[in-house]
Amino acid sequence: MFRGLLAIIYKEILQVRRDPSTRFVFIIPVIQTIIFGFAIDMDIQHIPTIVCDYDQSRESRRMIEKFHNTTSFDIVGQVGSEADIRREIVAGHAKVGIIIPSDYSSHLLSGDGATVQVLVDGSDSTVASNAVQTSRGVGQIESMVRAGLDLGRPRVDVRPRVLFNPDLDSSHFYVPGVIGIILQVVTVLLTAFSIVRERERGTLEQLVVTPVSKWALVIGKLIPYAIIGMLQTVFVLFLMRFLFGVPVEGDRFLLLALSALFLLPALSMGILISTVAVNQAQAMQMGMLIMLPSVLLSGFAFPRETMPFPIYVLSFGIPVTYYVQILRGIILRGAGFWALWPQTLALAGFALVLVVASSLRFQKRIS
Repeated sequence: MFRGLLAIIYKEILQVRRDPSTRFVFIIPVIQTIIFGFAIDMDIQHIPTIVCDYDQSRESRRMIEKFHNTTSFDIVGQVGSEADIRREIVAGHAKVGIIIPSDYSSHLLSGDGATVQVLVDGSDSTVASNAVQTSRGVGQIESMVRAGLDLGRPRVDVRPRVLFNPDLDSSHFYVPGVIGIILQVVTVLLTAFSIVRERERGTLEQLVVTPVSKWALVIGKLIPYAIIGMLQTVFVLFLMRFLFGVPVEGDRFLLLALSALFLLPALSMGILISTVAVNQAQAMQMGMLIMLPSVLLSGFAFPRETMPFPIYVLSFGIPVTYYVQILRGIILRGAGFWALWPQTLALAGFALVLVVASSLRFQKRIS
């Protein structure tokens, strides 16, 4: 009995060692540990900030330096008007705008209270909350220093104003991102499972011998799932509007068009998985290997600005990163195409590369 037990154990060890899918059992926990340990940091710092300094005085420059010294704000540029600040925030180039009025130094030196307005992008509730609290703290500390710790004489009044999501409702931040994550999960797994299932059943070879080019075969596989993905997008948008009360501030047709563009790289990733996976269990493991970084590194739940630089750079190689930016830009900030053209161009590049790669790999695999 003991020898039989040892034989079974030895047999299972050999089977596990020879099964290619078992390598993912070790890879996935390693990736999870690295991402959770390094990438997830809720201590918000280095928020991109635009400054509009109407005063252009030594006092105003000193106030700007106070914001910068908190390490919560990174001054990425200066503009000439409040309208320019709003335009930069809508385009996603900045999340905070500091406006110093033209009479700031004169009011400050005369002993009257001076005001500074801070515009905050509320589409990211976590970053916005931190920006509001930190900016108020800057005003309180500056007032105490100038008033000689006399709290009854505030000298600098920092007034933060949250744009797009004044109540800092977390659903306004998470729900648009959920659309991108759901769309990728469903399309990638459906496509990968469909082709792997056909390979297991032996029906894929029947498609190969049909008089259809490799491009038509791949595109024919993609189109039905693209239709399913678009129907899911419309359904989730409907729930977002009427269940969670998040309206679409921008162009709905632009939103649907860019969603269709995002489907191309998402579906192509599913085909790439299917060319490597030999069964549905392995396809699921490889799908999780893609899904985990997509959820954690795309900015869907955790601010990308807080990630270590190597992981932050890695997040640019994930297509859903750009789609989440597009969703929040159109839905929350009302951004147009010209504000989102970098994200659109990135998605188009991913679509071209992944569609071509998946087509070539698919043909090579089934030949």
